[in-house]
Order: sequence, then structure tokens, then C-alpha cells
Amino acid sequence: MGIAFKLVNRRSRRLLAFVALGVLLAGCEVSADLRGNSPDANNLDQVKPGTTDKATVTRLLGSPSTVAAFDTDVWYYVSQKTKNVAFFRTDVLEQKVVAITFDKDGVVKDIDTKDLKDARAITPDPNATPTPGREFSVIEQFLGNFGKFTEKKKAGDQ
Repeated sequence: MGIAFKLVNRRSRRLLAFVALGVLLAGCEVSADLRGNSPDANNLDQVKPGTTDKATVTRLLGSPSTVAAFDTDVWYYVSQKTKNVAFFRTDVLEQKVVAITFDKDGVVKDIDTKDLKDARAITPDPNATPTPGREFSVIEQFLGNFGKFTEKKKAGDQ
């Protein structure tokens, strides 16, 4: 009876170890996240330069992810598919940017599509962004505040 108990006990421990390992591996499941607005290829094919207007583009593709800051006639549809594994760095699997340019009448002028192979790494300038205006010293800032925080007298007060 003692030998049989030890065999069952050893098998139970192995089974428990395999179950625990399976649970741990299931917790590290790779998850793919899709963010942004990725236009359907069939709907994008229906957008034709020279004929399609803004209302039709909105109906076919939905609202753009963003509109160009300095030209409201350029719409961007941006999407990105990423992969996360536990606590490791996020990997970009797919990236797509569709830029649709409209003419002054609101009709599609051009469609430009970029994907991950078109991406370029950029290095931000480590220096501070220059701002216009004069730099004040600490003493100028301190002395400049005198008189700004006094209570103003109302008309009729003396």
C-alpha cells in the first residue's frame, strides 16, 4: 500500500506541475490589438479621384482619424496592428496610413497609401523647443510680481 501511495502521489505532483505550467503559459497569450481606422479595401477602391466627394468618402470610409493641421482638405485614415507578449516590448505588425486630398470643391484629388515599409525612424531634438519672447531672470520674475497681487480699490472708496 505504501508503494502504491507514493506512485500516485508522484503522478499527482507531475500532473499538478503540468497543469500549473499550462496555466502560466495561457497567461502569456499573445494578443494582437488593432487601433485606428483601417478602411476596408473594397470601400477604398470605390473612392475615385475626380468624382468622389467628401460626403461619399465619409459614408464609405467613416470619419478620418485626423485632418491635416494646416490644410483641412487632407484627411488621414491611420491604423496600426500591434502584438503584446506579457511584459515585453510591443511589436508593430502592420501600420497603414491613407491620405486623401480634396480639391477646393471637395472632390477627391489624390489618394496616397503608406504602410510599415514606408515608415522612417526619427530622432527628436534633445534640446528644448525654442519659444519666442524674452527670457526673464529669477530676480526679474520676482520683482515683476510686486504690485500685481494688491487689492484694487473700487470707485467711491478712498
